[in-house]
Amino acid sequence: MSFTLHGIPVTNGIAIGRALRIAPSAMDVKHYLISEGNEQVEQKRLLDAFQIVRQELKTLRAGLPEAAPEEMAAFLDVHGMILADPTLTEKPLELIQEKRYNAEWALATQLENVLEQFAEIEDAYLRERAADIRQVVERVMKVLHLGEDHQTIGAFYKTVSENRELSEVIVVAHDISPPDMLRFKELAFGGFVTDLGGKTSHTAIVARSLDIPAAVGVRSASELIRQDDWLIIDGDRGIVIVDPSPFILEEYRHLQSARKLEKKKLLRLKHTPTVTLDGQHIDLMANVEMPDDAPMALDSGAVGIGLFRSEFLFMNRQGQMPDEEEQFWAYRKTAEAMKGLPVSIRTIDIGADKPLDVKDNGGANYLSPLGLRAIRWSLSEPEMFLIQIRAILRASVFGKIKILIPMLAHAQEIDQTLELIQTAKNQLEAESISFDPGIQVGAMIEIPAAALALPLFIRRLDFLSIGTNDLIQYTLAIDRADNAVAHLYDPLHPAVLRLIASIIRDAKNAQMPVSVCGEMAGDASMTRVLLGMGLTDFSLHFKQLLSVKQEILRSDTQQLKSAVDSLLSAIEPEDIQAAFQKINA
Repeated sequence: MSFTLHGIPVTNGIAIGRALRIAPSAMDVKHYLISEGNEQVEQKRLLDAFQIVRQELKTLRAGLPEAAPEEMAAFLDVHGMILADPTLTEKPLELIQEKRYNAEWALATQLENVLEQFAEIEDAYLRERAADIRQVVERVMKVLHLGEDHQTIGAFYKTVSENRELSEVIVVAHDISPPDMLRFKELAFGGFVTDLGGKTSHTAIVARSLDIPAAVGVRSASELIRQDDWLIIDGDRGIVIVDPSPFILEEYRHLQSARKLEKKKLLRLKHTPTVTLDGQHIDLMANVEMPDDAPMALDSGAVGIGLFRSEFLFMNRQGQMPDEEEQFWAYRKTAEAMKGLPVSIRTIDIGADKPLDVKDNGGANYLSPLGLRAIRWSLSEPEMFLIQIRAILRASVFGKIKILIPMLAHAQEIDQTLELIQTAKNQLEAESISFDPGIQVGAMIEIPAAALALPLFIRRLDFLSIGTNDLIQYTLAIDRADNAVAHLYDPLHPAVLRLIASIIRDAKNAQMPVSVCGEMAGDASMTRVLLGMGLTDFSLHFKQLLSVKQEILRSDTQQLKSAVDSLLSAIEPEDIQAAFQKINA
């Protein structure tokens, strides 16, 4: 039966393919399809693992000292009861028999089903027992993994590619973490569908960087969509069509072909100078996550890297931070690849939806958008921060490198940061290690307080970069990674537009270089708005560069100024939409 699901559009384009449904708890377990005829062997492997854990619990229970708290014995008894519940074994055995899932994948899939049922229980005590079930399953997983290499989800997808064209695979998941999204960059899936997320969630950002259709915030998609269902993602409207009729499928295939043709035409603009109709030269720089992105950014026509997201060097590390030497070579490789063009390296911006896989002292505070993240975290870990700064400084002799600091809000934060940078310089001088003594230091303007106190930044720093993703989040008091409020994320909110316009205006008046490196810079529908505000430096993912360049080549900044002034003076939603449509007419 065909049906349609609605979510949030995050990329243009159309994807058509089969669903590859991934359970959240299955993201880090082994995935493969067992050979036909080996179903009983795999079922026995799972049952044996359960039996081993049962025996472990019995041994622990029998070995408890008499003085042990009663809660300890009760805890072990509860886990024993969970292990004996056929609910946890019957479905995985069916999946092994019918789908030929390996034992880990089958067990993880059933765990998700059980946890979803517990989430609907009203009684708080019973609802919390879900944690016990997860712990029991983790014990079984450890037994299954014993003596075997751990295969990540990325490795599994590579095995899928041997049997199926990945461009015809659409990943369906409850959510996908930034580290897991990084693994997908080397692959070429047709698209993504997630239950959670918003326009600037990292799933959405990576989908845009991969230039593939995606729909996020599609509630219950991972429950309603079955493995191997035919799907259509309409990235323009954020809709997902499940099991489309032959007629609808054919219509979308025609639309898909037309889009591919449009992208080919855009390639003609690669070497065209980025100049508006009235002669205003515009700089288009690239946002990158890893050094290997730099050659592609250069090939796309970018005139530099406006944002190197250094935190991605710290992810998927299994608890190990990259040392100074490893960071140095990553920054050097990026600078050399850009052949003398500027490279702005943002210092590590972790926290909220970009956690590290190391134990921190911040607890839940570490995961809060308002917590110990970005420069706050770096200043709380000065030894780690000095290592990064030293690595950046050492790489600065191999290209035109700049340092970009995220989430600054206070004068004392700026001063502390500059003092640590000077400390790193002093250390390198004492060690006779070369660096660029005049390296520029800039700030991300992504907190309303920073936007409203811009003179503090202009006096102390060399350049500014507006991070629209967080600026919108903090201005509108929403967590952009929270699906429940994702619909409130609005770049056209009058407060957001006026803040961005004021930052650009005040920076230009002070002759301070300013760029926009958030997702607004890569949104072609916002290009003329930013041009009308006076922006001349954009930083966006290189996959979006040509579509934004096309808008710039068609624009007259003198004519846009009055149209954008009308947009900035509008307050009511209908007036804002009317002014916005007039700008893009």
